[in-house]
Amino acid sequence: MHTRTRFSALTLVVAGSLLAAAGCAKEDDNTTDSAAPAKPRTVKAVAGCGKASWTDPSDLAKDRAPARCAKGAPAPRPLSKERSLTIATGTLSAEYVAPLQMAVEKGEFKKEGLDVHLKVLPTPDALPLLAKGDIDAQWAAPEAAVMNGITSGFTIKWAAGNFSPDPRSKSGLWVKLKKGESADHVPMAGRKLGTMIGKGSVISYPMDTTLKKHGGGLDKIQFQQLGSADVLTALQNGGTDSAWLLDPVWRKVDGDERYAFLGGQPRGEPLGGLLFGPDLLTKDPDAGVALLRAYIRTVNTYFAGDYKADKAFVSDLAKLLKTDEAVLRSTPSLRMDWEIRSGTTDRLQAAYETAGVAEGDKVPENEAVDRKLYEEAVGHKPS
Repeated sequence: MHTRTRFSALTLVVAGSLLAAAGCAKEDDNTTDSAAPAKPRTVKAVAGCGKASWTDPSDLAKDRAPARCAKGAPAPRPLSKERSLTIATGTLSAEYVAPLQMAVEKGEFKKEGLDVHLKVLPTPDALPLLAKGDIDAQWAAPEAAVMNGITSGFTIKWAAGNFSPDPRSKSGLWVKLKKGESADHVPMAGRKLGTMIGKGSVISYPMDTTLKKHGGGLDKIQFQQLGSADVLTALQNGGTDSAWLLDPVWRKVDGDERYAFLGGQPRGEPLGGLLFGPDLLTKDPDAGVALLRAYIRTVNTYFAGDYKADKAFVSDLAKLLKTDEAVLRSTPSLRMDWEIRSGTTDRLQAAYETAGVAEGDKVPENEAVDRKLYEEAVGHKPS
C-alpha cells in the first residue's frame, strides 16, 4: 500500500509538471505552432532497404524476424543545415542504449547533419521538457506517466522501438519454489513480488500477463518496490516470494532448483525506444527522419544479429558502455528492433489500469504511436 501511494504521488508530480509545461507552451509562439497538422511527406525507395526492412505491425509471432536493411543502409542524407538535438535517457550504461551510444561514437548522427547530445535524465524530469520542446527526444518507453501526459493534451509519441529479448534470455519473473511446486504450478495470488520497477513501468504488462498464468495478477499480489541491489537478496533470504530480475542478475539463480523462471518480456515485441516531442514530429520532421535513419543504420551495421559472437566488438562495446566485459558476455544479445507492434500501447494501458496508475480515458494508438517517420527512413509506403 505504501508503494502504491508513493507511485501515485510521483504520477501527480509528473502530471503537474506537464500541465505547467502546457501553460508555458501556450505562451510560447514557437511551441504553439509545432502542434499544427503535419503536411503529407513524399516517401521514396531506399537502396539497401527492401522487403525485409519492414514487417507488418500486426505480426506478433514470437519468432518474427526483426526488420533489417543491408549493412550501412539506409545511407546518410545530410540535412542542408546542421541541427543540434538533445536526447534524454535514464542511463548510458545499459545495453539497450548501445545503439545510441554507438551512433554517436561512429559518427552516424554527424553523417546526417545532426549534432546529437545524450543527456541523462530520469523520465519524470525529462517528460515536461520533451512536451515543451526543451529536449527533442527521449530514449524511454510509453510508461503510465507518458500515457497520462498524452491524456493531458501533449504531443508526445512513440516513434521507434528498441529491442525484444533473445529466446535464451531469462530476464523476468522468478519465484522461490515452495515444497511440491514446480515452474508449471506456482500459485501466485497473495504472494510478495519484489522489483525495482514501479507499477507505472511498461514491465507491468508482461508482469501481469505472467502472474495471470499462475492465478495472480498485479491486483492479487503484494507489491514490494526495492533498490536494485536489494531485489536478489530479498528473494534469496525470504524477504520476498518472487522478483523481477533483470540482466544479468537472473544468472545468479539460473540452474538452481530452488527457483523457477515464470516468464519475461514478450519475444518479438519492443516495449520502449524513442519518444518524440512536437519539434521532431511536426515542426522539423526532416530532422526526425534523419535521426531515425542514423539509428536504423547503426542497428543494421553493428547490431543486426548476434553481435556478441564478435569478441572484439563486445570488448569495444563494454568500453563504450563503461561496463564489465564478462558481465556483458554473460547474457544473450538483445534483438534490436526499431519497429512498433500493433496494440502494444493498448496492452500496456490495460496493465496500468489493473495496477491502478492510469488516469483518464484510454489513449488511442494513433495518438500515442507514430510509425510514419521510421517507415519513411527505410522507404516503406503504407498501403
